[in-house]
Amino acid sequence: MLQVYKKLNKATITVDNALIGESYDFRDHWIHMSNPTDKEIELISRSAGVPEDMIKAALDEEERARIERDDDTGALLVVTDIPFTEEDEDHYTYTTLPFGFISTPDVMITVCLEETSLIDDMLSARFVKDFNLHKRTRFLIQLQYTISKKFVHYLKQIDRASQRVQNVLEKSMKNAELIEMLDLEKSLVYISTSLRSNSVVLDKLPKMTKLFEEDEDLFEDVVIENKQAIEMSNIYRDILSGTMDAYASIISNNLNVVMKVLTSLTLLVAIPSMIGAFWGMNTGVPFEGESWGFWVVIGISVVVCLVAGIVLWKKRFLK
Repeated sequence: MLQVYKKLNKATITVDNALIGESYDFRDHWIHMSNPTDKEIELISRSAGVPEDMIKAALDEEERARIERDDDTGALLVVTDIPFTEEDEDHYTYTTLPFGFISTPDVMITVCLEETSLIDDMLSARFVKDFNLHKRTRFLIQLQYTISKKFVHYLKQIDRASQRVQNVLEKSMKNAELIEMLDLEKSLVYISTSLRSNSVVLDKLPKMTKLFEEDEDLFEDVVIENKQAIEMSNIYRDILSGTMDAYASIISNNLNVVMKVLTSLTLLVAIPSMIGAFWGMNTGVPFEGESWGFWVVIGISVVVCLVAGIVLWKKRFLK
């Protein structure tokens, strides 16, 4: 899908797609492409003078975060990871996707494989103030700041989700909640890895583009937010990993308790069977031929079971 934005009287408006064609003037526009078709990629590449490889870079799910400049066109490519939610059957899972930013002297292009709320956050100025499409470096820094804030926001959601699942698991162990905990732990691994990759790109950004004095404070905020997100992801991942290990130990201990009780009950049930087997031999046995012999054997079985039960209880095998 192709979305084109431009400034009109200090307001950001969306250009009607019916007006967009090869003859359209994209100067000082912001073009956003989410899962674009080959035809849309070819149109923007030819109209904006951007190599197709740059546009397709962020369409690879395994693309690493990087920053580079094309020597022929002078276009700057910045690929960073952004957080992304996927809806499961009964809960959300969190992952990351590459997000591409391309800047030329005339136009800015953002590319992503999926539709993301990041664009709405930029347009609504949720995390940053109003942006200027003419100041591309500042726009890039504001975009990175929004990405960092988005990571922090999703990390808080993951923490709340893990707390909710832990409250359920404290009452009863269920496979669904354990699987959700595993999904959250996997999400934290993806997020932590992506944040470290983004940090490398942020370190290279001042060397690849000129930062104006008024942009330096904002860029410093971006670095701080990214570091905060990295620390949060590491802390939450360590806590969740420790929690999973604790629940694994609890499950193993509960299984041992159940097996201990079952083994003790099996032993108690085996005692009457063993005594009955002795008196069922085809040899002479005590009380043979006596009408009250049956009750004596029953009494012996009951007494032996009671003694064995008391011993097992004192040894805490039946608790």
